[in-house]
Amino acid sequence: MKLFDSLVPVAFRPSVRGPLLRFYGCTFVACFGAGLTLALFVIYLHNVRGFSTSFATLLLTMSALIGLGTAPLWGTLTDRIGPVPVILVGYSADAVAIVLWAFAHTRLQATLATVLLAIFGGAGWGPGGTLLARLAPPEHRQWAFGFNFMMVNLGIGFGGLISATIVNLAHPGTFVTLYVVNAAVQLVAALLATTLRGHGHATEELDERQRAEGWRVVLKDRLLLRYVTATLVMMIGGYGSVDAGLSLFIVNNLHVSVHAIGVIYFFNTSTIVFAQIAVLHRIEGRSRTRVLSVVGVLWFAFWIILEVALALPALVAIGSICLAMIVFAIGETMIQPVGSAIVNHIAPEHLRGRYNAAAGAAFGISATIAPALTGLYYSVHLGNWWPLGTGVTALAGGAMMLNLRHHLTGAADGRAEVASA
Repeated sequence: MKLFDSLVPVAFRPSVRGPLLRFYGCTFVACFGAGLTLALFVIYLHNVRGFSTSFATLLLTMSALIGLGTAPLWGTLTDRIGPVPVILVGYSADAVAIVLWAFAHTRLQATLATVLLAIFGGAGWGPGGTLLARLAPPEHRQWAFGFNFMMVNLGIGFGGLISATIVNLAHPGTFVTLYVVNAAVQLVAALLATTLRGHGHATEELDERQRAEGWRVVLKDRLLLRYVTATLVMMIGGYGSVDAGLSLFIVNNLHVSVHAIGVIYFFNTSTIVFAQIAVLHRIEGRSRTRVLSVVGVLWFAFWIILEVALALPALVAIGSICLAMIVFAIGETMIQPVGSAIVNHIAPEHLRGRYNAAAGAAFGISATIAPALTGLYYSVHLGNWWPLGTGVTALAGGAMMLNLRHHLTGAADGRAEVASA
């Protein structure tokens, strides 16, 4: 606790107790399970089950489309019945879908499992952001979201390390084991989430005007739409493309062993864990949109390092990928707390679930477009140029974020945060 007190601002320390601490524990458990299988989607379908890369990326695209279509439903339910019931449904249904996925041998089975995962996948993160915004004081939300992201990556990192020691392309049963364990861990996370029921109720005491407001109000908020558009471009140059093709690029283009993937991802997650608090201190009181523009530059550098790795010997290439993951991770420590703080600053309380769902739509749309773009690169035999093209997209997203600064108040942009605190 002495180390914790020395690293965390005095005003924020009392908040990391009770329900907020339990929330972080729930995050860690759920992400530990996800970390067991996070980087295996395309590899599992293509290298283990024998499906084409086109089919694998098509499933990713379909999954993102379904998730995008169901996000408004989860946002509405979050506002009407509260975030915790939605989170419980999401974790429980995910566990069932993951088991189906583990034993999928045909295209129909893989498609059915993907559909279920896509439908209920959005029932966790958006409502989770809404619940976290309620548990943390407004002036400390950037820190609260940063801490949560640190727990996300701590869980994913441990899961990835265990995955690296178990997974084996020659033994498909190892993949099945990882998915089944992931399903069991999601049920444990659901049990932990039940302890937060008292804080996850729907917004009460709404007047007639507030009860009548819904998605029409959200979609008319030009500030939110500008943010979502800029985030979409950044996500295509970031998470969307990393999820869609990084493992495939590492194994098939750089010819690195699948066993190294978990270790490579550990460099990413461990960097986030160790750097998050330092980054939060560094960006406190600074323009959030300028911070986000820096993320675009960092992610551009990440993709350029991957591009250069094509010309390097295998061992040196692995080292360069690990370096690239560190660079990408620094960008993640900046975008996650800052982006969430912007959205929850401009969101009215009775529409917070819908605002978080709308912001999450950028991730969903990017997860639709990025796999299609990745598949296009590979289908026309330009896979080696994929990192460069994706890097330019990340840079464009950073420029759009910088332009967003002119439309935000000082408080929303974080420039007045320190003074108000």
